[in-house]
Amino acid sequence: MRIGFGFDVHALSAEREFWLGGIKIPAQKGILGHSDADVLLHAICDAILGALALGDIGEHFPDTDNTIKGIDSKLILKKCIELMQEKGFTIGNIDSSVVCEKPKIMPYALAMRNSISELCNISTDDVSIKATTNEKLGFIGREEGIVAYAVVLLKKN
Repeated sequence: MRIGFGFDVHALSAEREFWLGGIKIPAQKGILGHSDADVLLHAICDAILGALALGDIGEHFPDTDNTIKGIDSKLILKKCIELMQEKGFTIGNIDSSVVCEKPKIMPYALAMRNSISELCNISTDDVSIKATTNEKLGFIGREEGIVAYAVVLLKKN
C-alpha cells in the first residue's frame, strides 16, 4: 500500500465558474486558474501522483502549456488514474477537506462524491469530503481564495 497527500489553492474570481469535485456549483465567485481550477480534483491528483512518487500535477500539466488552457480537471484526474493503473495500483479510499467561506460545500458533497467515485472507479463509500470555513481569517476568510487537501490510499493489484 501507498499513501499520498495532496494540496491545492486558487484565488476566487467573479469572472469564473465554481467547479469543485467535478461538478459545477452555483456561486457568486468562481475559481481562477489555468484549468477549470477544480482545487479538490487537483488535490486528489497530487495525492495520487505523490503516492506513486511521480511528482505533482504541475509537472504533468504545467500552467505554461497553452494547449491545455481551460482543461476540464476531470480529464486531469483521468490521466492520473491511468498513470496509477500503469503502475499496478487501485484506490483504496480518498479523504479530503475543502476550506472556503462561500459557497457552502456540504449540500453538494454527495454529488461530488458520486462524481469522484465514478472518475476513480471506486465506491462512493470510499470517498470522503469534508468542508470548513477559515473563521473569516486570512485570504480564505476574506473570500479571496479556496484550499483543498486530500489523502489517498493506493493498493497494489
